[in-house]
Amino acid sequence: MGPGTLLLVALAVIAYAYVGYPAIVWLRARRPLPVARRPIRPRVSIIIAAWNEARAIGHKLQDLAQQSYPPELTEVIVACDGSTDDTPARADAMRRLLGRRLRVLTLREHRGKATALNAAVAAATGEVLVFTDARQELSHNAVESLVENFADASVGAVGGELVLAGDAPAGAYWKYEAAIRRWESAAGSTIGVSGALYALRRELWQPLPAETILDDVLVPMRARLAGKRVLLEPLAKAFDRAAENKREFMRKVRTLSGNFQLLALEPALAMPWRNPSWFGLVSHKLMRLAVPYAMVTALFAAALLPEPWRFVLLGVQLSAYSLAFARWFGRGQGSKLAKLCETVVVLNAAAVVGTFRFLRHGRRLQW
Repeated sequence: MGPGTLLLVALAVIAYAYVGYPAIVWLRARRPLPVARRPIRPRVSIIIAAWNEARAIGHKLQDLAQQSYPPELTEVIVACDGSTDDTPARADAMRRLLGRRLRVLTLREHRGKATALNAAVAAATGEVLVFTDARQELSHNAVESLVENFADASVGAVGGELVLAGDAPAGAYWKYEAAIRRWESAAGSTIGVSGALYALRRELWQPLPAETILDDVLVPMRARLAGKRVLLEPLAKAFDRAAENKREFMRKVRTLSGNFQLLALEPALAMPWRNPSWFGLVSHKLMRLAVPYAMVTALFAAALLPEPWRFVLLGVQLSAYSLAFARWFGRGQGSKLAKLCETVVVLNAAAVVGTFRFLRHGRRLQW
């Protein structure tokens, strides 16, 4: 294979991951599959896995007390995952507001989010499980909006929409990611949900392996394996702030290594005859893991091209990397183009580190 062909293949991989697949689901979403949603009132268990969230947990529970869903049909379970601060005490103090609806589980050892979720679900009595994190505020109608989708018997899980404030580059990337999820949902079923807010039919819950990193992908994908749809509900919102790229890098290392772990924990997801969302999983999640190697291939292939193509194509790539590194090491905000270049480089560097992290630890990754 000559350098020209190699370059085209590498660019095709990159283009499909970032443009081709989004275009496909956008086209499919032009004829959305209907959802028979209507007001229903099942009993709901709202679950929070909390580790050292003393500063946030009180505000979060106040937020949940203001939800529009009937309070007599809700319970709130806080699973304190071996917290070393006073998270359990601060959560328990909110009984004055939530009364008997609040249950605080104090786990002695810090075992990770999956273990805390398992303990909380085991104690839950609701027909619908709503999972949310301690940090984000929710729209007042979040629970109600999620639950209405379960009037459709084909729906197994529903994710809320995460809204990121601030001008960090990760926020712009998330808007792109959120658009893809909306199109996937309209086309039939989205691949993952945001861990900040999602809901599941109780009968679809399966205990999570303790090492699980991406509960917000594994849980909905198990619903897909059961033949149910996974939707995005834009009326149910969770609000957060976008992280700067240096902090976003560490988060993406964890989540991207979690994509490899996902297949190790649930091998059926890799089988097209078992997984109704196999095409979406490969296109949306797994193709992204191949992009950094395609980027390196494109760089070296361009260096082997004859003039003037080598000068042009290699120069464009090196200029983009220069902008990314200048912004990473610099103090200024930089242009929108520099922010975009930095974000792309950060995400793909995280994919490489995440790959080696998985190769080192296997499915037993540390949260």
